[in-house]
Amino acid sequence: MSYQTTYAVSGLYAITPDNRPMNQLLVETRAALEGGANLVQFRDKSSDQKQRLKTANALIALCAEFDKPLIINDDIQLAAAVGAAGVHLGQQDCSISEARSLLGDDAIIGATCHDSIELARQAKQQGASYLAFGRFFSSTTKPDAPPASTDILTEAKKLDLPIVAIGGITHLNAGQLLRHGINAIAVVEALYGAANIHSRATEFQQFFSKKPHLTLHT
Repeated sequence: MSYQTTYAVSGLYAITPDNRPMNQLLVETRAALEGGANLVQFRDKSSDQKQRLKTANALIALCAEFDKPLIINDDIQLAAAVGAAGVHLGQQDCSISEARSLLGDDAIIGATCHDSIELARQAKQQGASYLAFGRFFSSTTKPDAPPASTDILTEAKKLDLPIVAIGGITHLNAGQLLRHGINAIAVVEALYGAANIHSRATEFQQFFSKKPHLTLHT
């Protein structure tokens, strides 16, 4: 079965950092969107469900201003509750089929594949919308994540799904990954930790200015 959406996974994929006050997070995310971010992922590992719901709703409204999708990290119930565009799932989260059943055929469902083409193949078969590989560089967000080789990116292109690279990506090393044909770079600290988030987002997005978009499908 094929799943289509009006959004494309391409360019800068902004992932929110943990432990940010909501108002600060909204200001920073607005700067990222104004700078050219094409997708936003709300990543919050706290146990405060009420605050997570409030922040997700605020981010939904903000992303709607720019006609950009909000993806929820891990939590399909939260994604459904706020009407998010989709969810990103790790290997320890619920199944892609379960997420698809709850969120619908047009939802964006991303899958963490680490450095495994086999996990990527399984994710595609189960209905993933895009495949995320990494980490490619040292990461402050996930310092213990296993390293990935850029060879996996070349191999993954054969699966004909959008490819997202993640893990320690900065404006100084992103070009190394673009040469392997990726569609998007997912960034946390190098974006939200920048002195000027708007300018840094623009800098990241410029890497993709001449790259074609790959529309989501499975």
